[in-house]
Amino acid sequence: MSFPFNLYLLTFGSAFLAALVSLPAWRRWCERIGLVDDPGHRKIHEQPVPLAGGFCVMTGLVVPILSGVAAVALNGNLMGIGIGALLNQLTGPDTADLLQYGLQRRAWQLIAIFLGASGMFLLGWLDDKHELGPAAKFSGQFLIAVLVAASGIRITLFVPNALFSYAVTVLWILTVTNAFNFMDNMNGLCAGLGAIGSWQLGLSAAIHGQYLVATLAFSIAGALLGFLPHNFPRATAFLGDAGSHLVGYLLAVLAILPHFYSEEHPNVWAVLMPLLIMAIPLGDLVWVVLLRWRIGQPFYVGDTNHLSHRLARLGLSRSASVTLIWLMAAVLGSIAFL
Repeated sequence: MSFPFNLYLLTFGSAFLAALVSLPAWRRWCERIGLVDDPGHRKIHEQPVPLAGGFCVMTGLVVPILSGVAAVALNGNLMGIGIGALLNQLTGPDTADLLQYGLQRRAWQLIAIFLGASGMFLLGWLDDKHELGPAAKFSGQFLIAVLVAASGIRITLFVPNALFSYAVTVLWILTVTNAFNFMDNMNGLCAGLGAIGSWQLGLSAAIHGQYLVATLAFSIAGALLGFLPHNFPRATAFLGDAGSHLVGYLLAVLAILPHFYSEEHPNVWAVLMPLLIMAIPLGDLVWVVLLRWRIGQPFYVGDTNHLSHRLARLGLSRSASVTLIWLMAAVLGSIAFL
């Protein structure tokens, strides 16, 4: 089948609109139940800001995916409308059949991905609500990562050893999840980096004909970009730990799903592509952890030594700092395609 551009555009657009439109409702709900980020230490906002971003992004992710599943499941008629036929008219011939094949082939993995996403989102929400201790939060992240690896979503790095594969996969998910959690320190930074990374991973998957992975990636990019106008440059809502955990987890899984090496594309170095695409959050994580270790500070205690803070101290505005980091991430990710 030819490149299903219309399918990706439909997925991206529906995720974008679902997130953009749903945010005000989620913001009011968070204000009503008291799920807000209050002003305080290391914070520049003077009024409580709703932690509605995670709910917004999850909405933007779920709407197009469930719509696609419904289109496949209801390939017959619904109220006299041929859902599958309508999808084919919008995106190209045989798209419904192609989606059905992909969903059946990777059904359990997709279920595991969404269960993991729900688990990370819930863990972050509990942290937003009750400020979980580091041990409880890490234990939850570890359990979710193990369950995802057990579903068959694993990194191999050409080493035919199951224990090695499990260990590398769990370490990767934990590292990327916390890297994006750490990057949620300025308006728009985490969401923007997530949108750039998911878009580039989706483009890579699409180029290699991995349409199901590409569809998932573009839906994540659309959901994050739908949230971004509410978060940058002025924030009327924050991602919160629920949102940053969700973004980091989704990017970690997205980097595992595509087959960067194949008989058609036998470039072994291509497996390093995710490292370039996510070089900024990963590099920032390594830097601040090493710095905190050197000064005897627990690595999980926040500070103002992140890349964004250092750029701001050089004289850039916070918005300019975030924009520059986005640009750096986009350039590094683009180099990965070479």
